[in-house]
Amino acid sequence: MPSDYKTNWPGAMADFKPRNILIIGATGNIGRFITQSIVSARSEFDRIAILTSAPAAGSDKEKFIEELKSKNVEIIIGDINNETNVVNAYKGIDTVIFALGRGALLPQIQLIKLAASPGSSVKWIFPSEYGTDIKYGPSSASEPTHQAKLKIRAYIEEDDGIKKSGLKYTYVVTGPYPEMYFKGPAGYPQAGSWDVKSKTAYLLEKDNKISFTTMKDTGDLVLAALRHPSASFNKALKVNSYTVTPAEIQAEFERQTGGGWTVHETSIDGVKEFEKTAWETGRPDAAIYTLRRIWAEGGTLYEKRDNDVIGNPELLTLKDTVAWYIKTST
Repeated sequence: MPSDYKTNWPGAMADFKPRNILIIGATGNIGRFITQSIVSARSEFDRIAILTSAPAAGSDKEKFIEELKSKNVEIIIGDINNETNVVNAYKGIDTVIFALGRGALLPQIQLIKLAASPGSSVKWIFPSEYGTDIKYGPSSASEPTHQAKLKIRAYIEEDDGIKKSGLKYTYVVTGPYPEMYFKGPAGYPQAGSWDVKSKTAYLLEKDNKISFTTMKDTGDLVLAALRHPSASFNKALKVNSYTVTPAEIQAEFERQTGGGWTVHETSIDGVKEFEKTAWETGRPDAAIYTLRRIWAEGGTLYEKRDNDVIGNPELLTLKDTVAWYIKTST
């Protein structure tokens, strides 16, 4: 098989429809939502498989895997750091969706290299993005939270082997997940949080807009991209559920729970100081404060969103998310 077989593949991808999907990171935080959305459209695909490590007996992960088995999802047990495991998992697969956590982003480079290698059937990949636009503006290049994703993008877009293979890619770029944003960081709730039980809120830069993407919607937006391949190839799709200010979030909490809230207004300066100290002292949650500062500064307000490019799937609203958060917090 020639090394440029993907470029010369019949129809040169113009008529490509993903039929055989592999998800890596399917049991993780966002991976579960992506997997559930794709499995909800099981009839649209010939195969849906996940590559995962062996689950502990009785664990939540094992229960999730058993649920997937019942829905005709193939479970491939293996190690993403084992080349043989990965190559075997790729056999017969045309589309790979990565949903790896922040600590496992860089190993994607080797996984992508294997996907693009001669003899691989993989034609399309979704690298782990699902977050803030890492190329939003000039300052993005120096943000510590963006470095791994920037290296991965550079490899995909600049490596001669990837270019020659014809491997297609799609970055699904979202805003923060409101389910996590509402909870706020335990170490510094002043960076934005809502405590339903005590009715205490910290509004960070209360009138600054943030574009949010719920975790469920992230999965549905990945599915929408799969349904619109030619519109998604070699693009960073900037998608979101809704754009609101912390003040508007607070108003919705009050609408659904009544008054009696203690509301604190905080500024970006305090977050910047806490962020600086967090990195200097090696706090494991330092990235959280960098991201919250980026969001508060407008780092999710893209010139346009691409929901329409992939068919404008129906998404959740602020009202939906607040209702869910209240229900799970009380």
